[in-house]
Amino acid sequence: MTGELSGPSAASSYPARLQIDYPEDGLDRLTTAFRLFLAIPIVVVAASLAGDLTYGEGDEPVESARALIYTGYLFLPALLMILFRRKYPRWWFDWNLELSRFMTRVTAYLLLLRDEYPSTDERQAVHLDLDYPDAARDLNPWLPLIKWLLAIPHYVVLLLLGVVTFVLVIFAWFAILLTGRYPREVFNFVVGVSRWTWRVHAYAILLATDRYPPFSLDP
Repeated sequence: MTGELSGPSAASSYPARLQIDYPEDGLDRLTTAFRLFLAIPIVVVAASLAGDLTYGEGDEPVESARALIYTGYLFLPALLMILFRRKYPRWWFDWNLELSRFMTRVTAYLLLLRDEYPSTDERQAVHLDLDYPDAARDLNPWLPLIKWLLAIPHYVVLLLLGVVTFVLVIFAWFAILLTGRYPREVFNFVVGVSRWTWRVHAYAILLATDRYPPFSLDP
């Protein structure tokens, strides 16, 4: 159930990596039972960091391109710098990476993968890494304009995998309540979907690599 949709060498060498430690000692039944309620404070913090999306009349969201500017990630500034200056300022990259790490810790908590309450700065058991690019050498200045289009096949697959993940997390919730453990194969699958999502995010949103993400759940 680890899902080999492409060669493992392509996945393992990708410049964006995610690994979450399996809870060998088991998980707490009580905090798992009330996870959605316990997560509210940290979700509010995450939402405030992600930015306030703008809404038009009748509470209809504005176009996704404009909303993306307000999601907390430095997408448009990075795109313009890569396009016109062939640069990716290191502190912009570090901000995007640290924000991604925090959001991933929150997501892991919501997916019941770990019991530790998400830290705003410590990595805990969630290991998310992304290689810093040499923009002049490693990044095509025009490719960021169409990466969103090239990533559409990934988004279609991830949408389907997201539905499967939702069902499996509900199954894992019951399993933890009964046994105190997250079924390992389910854990690996959920982490794999998160890993795949992160690779696409690094490619299409963070613009940190031009290497097309592998269709793979593998590390």
